Amino acid sequence: MDNRLNVTYITFDGHVEVHKYRYLYFVIMFTVYILIISSNLTIVYIIVIHKSLHEPMYIFIAALLINSVLFSTAIYPKLLIDFLSEKQIISYSACLFQWFTYYSLICSDFFLLSAMAYDRYVSICNPLQYQTIMRKTTVCILLISAWILPACQDSVMIILSAKKKICNFHLKGILCNSTVHELHCVRSRMLNIYGLFVFVSAGLLPVLFILFTYTRILVITYRCQGVRRKAAQTCLPHLLVLISFSCLIAYDVLLARLEFDFPKTLRLIMALQVVIYHPLLNPVIYGLKMRGIYVHLKRLFC
Repeated sequence: MDNRLNVTYITFDGHVEVHKYRYLYFVIMFTVYILIISSNLTIVYIIVIHKSLHEPMYIFIAALLINSVLFSTAIYPKLLIDFLSEKQIISYSACLFQWFTYYSLICSDFFLLSAMAYDRYVSICNPLQYQTIMRKTTVCILLISAWILPACQDSVMIILSAKKKICNFHLKGILCNSTVHELHCVRSRMLNIYGLFVFVSAGLLPVLFILFTYTRILVITYRCQGVRRKAAQTCLPHLLVLISFSCLIAYDVLLARLEFDFPKTLRLIMALQVVIYHPLLNPVIYGLKMRGIYVHLKRLFC
């Protein structure tokens, strides 16, 4: 008996005139993918080779940029193949793996942004205790937790979804994200409850923690003008990344929760923003706004 008979294939919807302009789309997306890889890894390389950047804040930035590379690698190869294919198909197991990678890295980004916020809070509000609190052991624990915890949480979602029966073989969008729930014959209440738990624990709570720490930093810097400039230089890039990232993910979460048929063009635009905008925004923000990185980046290219 052929084991491939047990593989369920689903088709993608969301490509606009993909057959007519497939090669143009392929070239554009391949260029964007190379740009994402090169820009993120360039800043990671700068952080690694310069000992002056071997500080917790820059280590967390490097981890965030590595996440962007992994995030893009989980999406772009399949997307590029789709542009060159007559039909855009994917096995259900591969779709679940892409879904797992997609959300694990998203949750990991929120944890890393929380670690950055905590690092800035200690640096600005408790500068005399910074070296004692932010030791290498603390940084390692925060990094490992930022990758392990989301993977463990999302693996439960994948196991529950793998056991669900599939009735719909047409996926709305260009990647496997929260719309995978629409493929199931019956919506699972357990999946919805657990998904809400993951959203609160890995998304909402980190955002609230970040807002709390930056509010405390704002209060301290308002009283002490001497640290105001330092706070603005180091905290503003994190806040810009957090705001843009949260808006994109909020749409992605609401897409599965609201029983509303979004227009195909809107789905495509928002999906492309997550795929293109976010991985490219991180190196631009941190490369231009973080002076420690910008100086070395300028020397590298000039």
